[in-house]
Amino acid sequence: MAEKENLNIKWFDVTDSTNSSLARERLDLPQWSIHAARLQTAGRGQRGNCWQSAEGQNLTFSILLKPFCYPVTKHFAITQAVTLGIVGYLAAHGISATIKWPNDIYVGDRKVCGILIENFLKSANLAECIVGIGLNLNQRQFDPSAPNPTSLALLKGEGASFDPAEELVKLAEHIQTEYGKVFENPDELKQRYHGRLYRLGQWHEYLDCRNDDSVSLIPTTEAVGGVRIRGCIEGVTEEGLLKMKLPEGKSAEFAFKELRYII
Repeated sequence: MAEKENLNIKWFDVTDSTNSSLARERLDLPQWSIHAARLQTAGRGQRGNCWQSAEGQNLTFSILLKPFCYPVTKHFAITQAVTLGIVGYLAAHGISATIKWPNDIYVGDRKVCGILIENFLKSANLAECIVGIGLNLNQRQFDPSAPNPTSLALLKGEGASFDPAEELVKLAEHIQTEYGKVFENPDELKQRYHGRLYRLGQWHEYLDCRNDDSVSLIPTTEAVGGVRIRGCIEGVTEEGLLKMKLPEGKSAEFAFKELRYII
């Protein structure tokens, strides 16, 4: 296995978005440069959603990756590596987590971490990837509009508290370990990602949003918008599509924007 590269961490007291700040400097920075913020004024989640985080209580940061000449068609392997790195970090804290496709990290039915990966291309290859991560670390009270949040402190119990700077290094090192497997052993990476999928092999209710672009993808407790379906997650394709078994022997594949979970 290749030797791990040094982490180049820059902390901000306040920034608009760590993904945005890193994107602005990405051409001049080495791989494994990390921008972390105690407060983001415009933190971003998937599909333009706002990422909300209490100041100084959580980990909000972005990692710069430069997968030299890596085909864009295989981009989902990077998602697999990042999510498994976070699962491994939580396991080191005694927390068993799963991956809610494509890249949210859940403990039980509660979300502890969200990820936003932005890719920059050169021809048919990935030039740079910016991996934005929001991990709920010490926060114990959340906005009521957040459907199902939790944090490492809540999961570990009363009195638990974590130093964000120390935890950032630990988490980044777990991601480094998994990232190396993108190039060394992608099949093993894929198998372990599949094995950690939230709701794998279980029948649940979902909203099929393939014909309704207006529907939010934030998990819901009510079947609002889209078409209510019952399905069983079977796995993920090479391109990152979710494979689902439907009743009466039918099946379907969903892109990220096409399915909403009912929690």
